[in-house]
Amino acid sequence: MVETNRNHGLTDAELFAPMDHSALESEKITAPRYSYWKSVFRVFFRNKVNIVILALLVFVVAFAYIYPAVTHYDQFANLMDPNSKHLTPAAAIKYFGFDLKWILGAGASGEPTFDAIWNGSRISISLAFLCAAINMTIGVILGAIWGFSKRVDMIMTEVYNIIGNIPMILIISVLAMLFSPSFWTMVFAMTVIGWIGIAYFIRTQVIIIRDREYNLASKCLGTSTIKIAMKNILPFMTSVIVTQLATELPSYISYEVFLAYIGMGMSEQSLGKMIYAAESAMVTPGWELEFWSPVAIASIITVVLYVVGQNLGDASDPRTHM
Repeated sequence: MVETNRNHGLTDAELFAPMDHSALESEKITAPRYSYWKSVFRVFFRNKVNIVILALLVFVVAFAYIYPAVTHYDQFANLMDPNSKHLTPAAAIKYFGFDLKWILGAGASGEPTFDAIWNGSRISISLAFLCAAINMTIGVILGAIWGFSKRVDMIMTEVYNIIGNIPMILIISVLAMLFSPSFWTMVFAMTVIGWIGIAYFIRTQVIIIRDREYNLASKCLGTSTIKIAMKNILPFMTSVIVTQLATELPSYISYEVFLAYIGMGMSEQSLGKMIYAAESAMVTPGWELEFWSPVAIASIITVVLYVVGQNLGDASDPRTHM
């Protein structure tokens, strides 16, 4: 009886009874489940500033697409009315009556500056997203193959040495002059060689990890170069790719604004075209909002895109998931 109490109420037979052994169960490691993207968003949203910036980005992008579709903006609707041009917000509201579209006044054609800004934002954001999608897709895939295949490396390095050292803005300017300045002309000009810098950057990152043991083992087993690049290398470079995307997106808006400001922009009324058209309004009393409003929106879009991308790139690094 004393022996049973000492063993917490268990007899010797119960204490030393044989237990079933499962080899499969013994190999299991008890650990919490790890989801890469769940961890990425957990780290990203941990910082409250990221939530505010992301909400601002979503609002700007959504408003830029929804508002022009609802209002059906027409730049020349009041062109024949001389009293509707270059109005301050107070004068525009007094002349047309209170409406959201007149809160920033009227422009040179009598168009509401508020409507013009969001229509221009839609065009500029569409240009940036489309160019980024094309350049990043080509650049990442080709860069992965470029960095892993020595044969491709020999060819592409020479191509990069010839083309990559030509200033991007110079190539875009020449192409914009050769063809009619339109949205698709600008897309072509920004993507015809825009991917090569991204590909070279990815190639450099791939070279760092291509000779690791698991890649050499895959190569010895006969795995193709493309499959090794797609399965073994690119998934480990998510944070690098996201960070690169964060710098690419705002750059296309900056290129478009700069080219339009020097008179080489596309024919559509983008943010850059608005800034170029309102250049004289910058120093004209009462007209300042026609110039500074698109400048402010273009700055907000580029800064927010960059900050969100950079912070998401940091959150994509698995080392921040600890």
